[in-house]
Amino acid sequence: MDDLIRMSAADLASALASGDVSAVEATRAHLQRIEEVDGDVHAFLHVSDHAVDVAADIDRRRRAGEELGALAGVPLAVKDVLVTTDMPSTSGSRILEGYMSPYDATVVAKARAAGLVPIGKTNMDEFAMGSSTEHSAYGPTRNPWDLDRIPGGSGGGSAAAVAAFEAPLALGSDTGGSIRQPAHVTGTVGVKPTYGGVSRYGAIALASSLDQVGPVTRTVLDAGLLHDVIGGHDPQDSTSLTDTWPSFAEAARAGASGASLAGLRIGVIRELPQTGFQPGVWAAFQNALTTLEAQGAEIVDISAPHFEYGVAAYYLILPAEASSNLAKFDSVRFGLRVDVPRGTVEDVMAATREAGFGDEVKRRIILGTYALSAGYYDAYYGSAQKVRTLIQRDLAEAFAHVDVIATPSAPTTAFRLGEKIDDPLQMYLNDITTIPANLAGVPGISVPAGLAAEDSLPVGVQFLAPAREDARLYRVGAALETLLTEKWGGALLDRAPHLGSAKEGNR
Repeated sequence: MDDLIRMSAADLASALASGDVSAVEATRAHLQRIEEVDGDVHAFLHVSDHAVDVAADIDRRRRAGEELGALAGVPLAVKDVLVTTDMPSTSGSRILEGYMSPYDATVVAKARAAGLVPIGKTNMDEFAMGSSTEHSAYGPTRNPWDLDRIPGGSGGGSAAAVAAFEAPLALGSDTGGSIRQPAHVTGTVGVKPTYGGVSRYGAIALASSLDQVGPVTRTVLDAGLLHDVIGGHDPQDSTSLTDTWPSFAEAARAGASGASLAGLRIGVIRELPQTGFQPGVWAAFQNALTTLEAQGAEIVDISAPHFEYGVAAYYLILPAEASSNLAKFDSVRFGLRVDVPRGTVEDVMAATREAGFGDEVKRRIILGTYALSAGYYDAYYGSAQKVRTLIQRDLAEAFAHVDVIATPSAPTTAFRLGEKIDDPLQMYLNDITTIPANLAGVPGISVPAGLAAEDSLPVGVQFLAPAREDARLYRVGAALETLLTEKWGGALLDRAPHLGSAKEGNR
């Protein structure tokens, strides 16, 4: 079993295609792993009752000579923000407890059509509002590197599942860093595609102008393979791009080939304050730049003067859009309903939302409603949108001179559970480097860059590229991954504490 769960998705797919491993064997191995460790990690909210049957059907089709997708038979974890017909879709909230969707999210439907095997729904901050997965209504997820620490958020469940070898692939969503920041703190790879490059249809909306679905994996190639499956135009999503996309897996393979990086220009933002970053995080970031420079890349100093205002603008735009999107949870159409004897519809609605939403969701709804209210719209929401435009212009100007921009993926390594739960501002600042990509609609990737010297916990480096140039991220990310893996003598996750001993050593 151990060999199967530790294989990359690409290697597992090859073993499946050759007949060395069956989809049933691969699925059962990962389900057994979930049974063994998820009581400690709590990456999953629901484990599929049908996964083995789905895998058996893949094996039957393969024996019959049917042409299958490149990832057919590979298990897949699905963030609970994505609706599914065969498993509950709660978005981490009590207000949707037990909700069964009548349709699959487009990315889930595409994954099923490609032969992937959904094995469960992963934990998350309620309605994707959070940076630690401590705001889930169903309890926090723990970081497999240290069970006393957070796995990032809002998609901590997907990242922890991949890091704990409970799944080789996972789907996440990224509104301000919810794929990339969990990847940073768990030693995994996370990609936020270009806005509109992957369908949002069936993703329970938080902030519609910011939300983006993407892959969570253990290698850059695996991310490219999954991105190839889920990407492309979807007529059911009005924001979906109609572009023809290159193969991201091929871009990753090209990056991993060991070719010189001569001619690649990597921008580093001069306004990024080093003092705001944990020393070990900054050192790993600098080491990554030095490694790429030694391979021929040119490190270029660039200016993005409005980058630092992204957090402030984001925490007006996101709550405003969340306030509108979450109005649908009204106790009338679906989800929780708290009956109030002889109460009006408004009374029932108020009681339901009071009982069904957690504190962080309520905080952001109130903030967003205030920002949209008469007399304050221009001062708050309107001003935040102007800052968003300035950030977009900063990045457009930077990309006129460089191919990609590099930053640390987050300011610190994984902090301890409960450490920042009562300090929303400090929690929000975790996304200082990831938020601008969502505001500008550009793609971003977080790639493991080593361990911080202070605590031996994972650090990620983030690359941003211009809109529609996601393939650049896979080339650069895979190049760095290959170079660092050679330095480390193996994959970063091979250094993670074994979860069997984590119960005694980390809790």
